[in-house]
Amino acid sequence: MPRQARIDNPGLLQHVIARGVNGQDIFLVNADREDFVQRPSRLLDDTETHCYAWALLDNHFHLLLTPMKQPLANLMRRLLTGYATAFNIRHKRSGHLFQNRYKSIVCDKDNYLMELIRYIHLNPLRSGLVADFEALARYRWSGHRQWIGNHEFNLVKTDTVLSFFARRRKRAVSNYLKFLEDGTTIPNQTSLARGGRLASQSLDATLTEEEIYDERILGGGDFVNEILGNTIDNVKRTLTLDQLIAIVAEYCDLEPADLLLKSRKRDISQAKALVCYLATGYCAIRGKDVAERFNFSGAGVCQATHRGKELVRKKKDLLALLK
Repeated sequence: MPRQARIDNPGLLQHVIARGVNGQDIFLVNADREDFVQRPSRLLDDTETHCYAWALLDNHFHLLLTPMKQPLANLMRRLLTGYATAFNIRHKRSGHLFQNRYKSIVCDKDNYLMELIRYIHLNPLRSGLVADFEALARYRWSGHRQWIGNHEFNLVKTDTVLSFFARRRKRAVSNYLKFLEDGTTIPNQTSLARGGRLASQSLDATLTEEEIYDERILGGGDFVNEILGNTIDNVKRTLTLDQLIAIVAEYCDLEPADLLLKSRKRDISQAKALVCYLATGYCAIRGKDVAERFNFSGAGVCQATHRGKELVRKKKDLLALLK
């Protein structure tokens, strides 16, 4: 199964999680934590990214971000590479610090922003790093302290979101604290750290089996459709046939040259079918050109296009790669 491409369009609310390799701690001493927190302090401004919540635990961290003009990857690459390099020097070690890629879940902001803020800021309490709710206010390594007025680390954009709780700041902070404390009496909503059907349905009982879901997205079918942009108008039409073949090959875990082979292998046949449908239906590439490239007859292109159309219905994330 090919690895899904990250959804990384500016303007999306992203819940970002990164863990230590093999579950190892990524923060050993407070010098590590201070180093880490100082980095987004600079990078958020550089990349024009809004931060709503954050929390450092021993072996992983949470960030709730909306990159406004640049892809999230621009910030995360600089943050993780810079921190891992400094960590290795500081602790005289070598090798990878973080496990695989960081995880980023695109979240329905209208439905989940407040719940995500609560989930992230309660993490130190739920994980046992602090003893009780009052101690959470003294925990330096989360955005909660800034929400209640301590600006030691000025990462979080609180004013806009605090206005959801009340017009006056003092009342808004009081209502936020009550909202947060109420969260300690309900089960930990770990689905907020995942995407896909099971996570989305566990948070919203009105969502049905028939809706479209995506493991990279927390939200219902309408939101998923909006994010994946699965309409012809939202798909890039300027791709050449070679570019399209390269994109589909990578998506299917193949080499572009594999698609030019005479082969009956299922994965290659499916990849060719995807190219036929996307080329003629989305990228305004002539069927004649596709037929010549794959050594198909005109009827062969038509048959492959029909199969490709059915495949795309099951692989809507592929369309996001064509933008």
